[in-house]
Order: sequence, then C-alpha cells, then structure tokens
Amino acid sequence: MSFIQTKIRDNRKNFIRFVIYSILYILWLVWLGNFYLLPGLFIIFDLYITNKVNWTFWKKRRPEGEKMTKTEEWVDGIIFAVIAATFLRAFFIEAYTIPTSSMEKSMLVGDYLFVSKVSYGPKVPNTPIAFPLVHHTLPFTKSTPAFSEAVQWPYHRLKGFGNVNRNDVVVFNYPEGDTVASKMQNQSYYQLVRAYGWKEVNTNKRVFGDILHRPVDKCENYIKRCIATPGDSLQIIHGVAYINGKQQDRVENLQYEYQLRTDGSRINPKVLDKIGVAPDDIATNGVIYQMPLTSEMVDKLHKYKGIQSIVKYEATKPTTSVFPFDEKYQWNEDNYGPIYIPKKGATVSLNLSNLSLYSRLIDVYEDNDLVVKDGIIYINGHVVDRYTFKMNYYWMMGDNRHNSADSRYWGFVPEDHIVGKAVFVWFSVDKFKSFPDNIRWSRLFSSVK
Repeated sequence: MSFIQTKIRDNRKNFIRFVIYSILYILWLVWLGNFYLLPGLFIIFDLYITNKVNWTFWKKRRPEGEKMTKTEEWVDGIIFAVIAATFLRAFFIEAYTIPTSSMEKSMLVGDYLFVSKVSYGPKVPNTPIAFPLVHHTLPFTKSTPAFSEAVQWPYHRLKGFGNVNRNDVVVFNYPEGDTVASKMQNQSYYQLVRAYGWKEVNTNKRVFGDILHRPVDKCENYIKRCIATPGDSLQIIHGVAYINGKQQDRVENLQYEYQLRTDGSRINPKVLDKIGVAPDDIATNGVIYQMPLTSEMVDKLHKYKGIQSIVKYEATKPTTSVFPFDEKYQWNEDNYGPIYIPKKGATVSLNLSNLSLYSRLIDVYEDNDLVVKDGIIYINGHVVDRYTFKMNYYWMMGDNRHNSADSRYWGFVPEDHIVGKAVFVWFSVDKFKSFPDNIRWSRLFSSVK
C-alpha cells in the first residue's frame, strides 16, 4: 500500500512540475514571438510524464533510489550550468570586460561589468548554432569560427524595458566588424582597404592573413556612450558635441587630450597616478607631456609647481580619415557635422553629394542593391532620388574623446547591432599594480553612469 501511495505522490509531483515548466515555456515562446518551437512541450511532457526517451543520454537509466556515479554527477552539473548560462547570456545579462581606454574615466581598463539585455530587449541570435559561452572564435584558435551559418535567423528584438536614450552607455556589435583580416583583427578591414588598397589587403596573406566574414551578432563587441538617437542632428564644434543645436548634457568624466609644458622639471609619476592618469596614457620628452585629462584633473594639475601651461589639443585641418571619408565634407574629429541621425520611416533626399553618408546603410545594413551609373543612383534596379530608412540608427562616442575609435570613424550604429545597456561594474583591477593593491575596491558593484 505504501509503495502505491509513494508512486501516486511521485506522479503528482511530476505532473505539477510538468504544468509549471510548460507554463514557463509557453510564456517564453510568447516573449520570443516564435510558436514554431511549440513542439518542445512534447519533450517536457515526456521528461515528466511518459518518460519514453532518455533525453539525458550522458547518464544511464537506473531503478528509483539508485544513485548516479560521480562522473555522471559532474557531467550532469556541467551540462546544466552551460545550458543555464547560455540562456541567461542570450536573453538576460552578459559579462563584459573593458579592454581599451576609449571610455575612460567613466569606464576603466580592467573593469568587469554586466550588460543588461532586457533594458532594450534581447536580440534573437542571428546564428543560433554556435559553441556555447564564446563569441566569434573557438578557444585556443586564432581564427576558427565558433559558429555555423547553416541556420540564420532574421533580426528580431524581444520586448524590453525601454529604448536607447542619449548618454546611455551601450554595448553593440561593431558596425565595420562584418569583415576582418585574420592577422589584424583589432583593426577595421575597411580602414585597411582605404589605407592600402583592396587588392593589397585581399591578396597579401603574409601581412593581412585570410579575410573573414562575420554575421551581425558575431561582430566584435564595442562599448561607447550614445550621443545622439534617431531623428537627431549632431554637430561637434571645438570638440564639444551639440545635439539639435544644444550642447550635449554634461558627462562627468569626459576626457580630452592636453599638452603640458613644464619649467624643465619632470612631473613626479606619483602625482599623475594620484589624480588618475594611467602610465600608458603619458607621452613625454621630459619637458612637454601629452595625456588625456578630465576638467577636474586639469584643475588639480594647475596647482602643481613646475607646470607652466596646460593646453587642450584640437584638430583643425579637414581629413578624409573620418566618416564619410569624402572630400566633400571638410570635417575632422573636433569639428564635425552637422549630420542627421536616420530614423525608421524617415525619408531623405539622395544625390551624389550626400550619398556617401547613407550608402553603407542602404547597401549593407538594409540589404539593398545600390549602384551608381553615369551619375544616376539605382536601388534594386530603380532610379531613385530619395530613400526611406527601415531601421533606427544611433551615434556612439567614447568619453576619452581623442582616444576613441567611434562613430566619427565608422558612422552610424544600426538598431540590429545594439546588444544591451551597461548597468554595473562587479569587479575592477588595475594592470599596473600587483595584488591586492590592483583591486579597485571603490568600483566594485558600482553603477555605470
């Protein structure tokens, strides 16, 4: 009798588990907006009710009460952890490390932070078949893809808590990261082509290596501050950003490059370390120093004897090394624009003068066939003089303004490249110090501003 009661009780527990997991699975499908995965309910049903298929194939079936071996327990735990971590990373939150100084002093090299996918809504993966918990390259290899393009899903973003706002610190897929040279993956392939020519970059494998192509969700992750949102007009005058004619909202730790001249004496490295200047940010010949500084750091340095002058650097000559790489636009990193940030549904006039601003958006990001022939613009075989955008776009810039590869150098960030919002720093280490002094205790579990 007790055996039968136990069996009934176990069956009741399994039925309750089936109902709970089925409800959670259906809610996930509703959020995902993909009911093609509804047959997954049969797997849940079999796991808890019929038990016909051994879905946990790494461990053998055994009578109730018989324990798993230690090996099976380890494998069971590892598989569960990988699946759970992959799910959380794809749809909720992802760990990220600050690798460069482009966001200093807001974000520091050595900061470990969490990026919220639900702040703007998580993207459904474009390449769902991929090695778990890595980005684009297999571990212990230099260029072997960690993904398969056998299955490719179109861009779809799930419902989130809000939209990208001005001054948000955003992680996104690098817009020019769809193509890379395997031996120079930390540089833009397109900049290499502009510098060396298409033929040299694509044929000189000894210097540049193989040319690799990556889908949107496998492009390198970048982190910058959103300066302008869809529909905005942006202009930079003497290094100061103006949005729709108004100066950008104050960013507390904004940095610019400065030149310091001394009376011949050297600045004590401890002085620079105390105010927060990283050793590899300092260039000097003993009398003249060049380094990125915030306005607060400038005020502190003015108080030190031996410093005769502190002058902010400003680019003055026009250059084609900034977007849109066109001599028609006499711009540079400190004097830029005005430029319109495209908005979904907005229509712009197209001509040969402004085509360089929008050609990559039309041709690459929005997947049209753009051709210019005999001075006439064709899109998908039709003569056009205007274009209506299919996506929203954003303008991203680093807080370390003179040491940041950002939208000034590669243009707009499409909405399908947005990964998530940086929310808080959970750990931070200073590479120039040894343990335990290298731990930046004041930054642990601090919010991103």
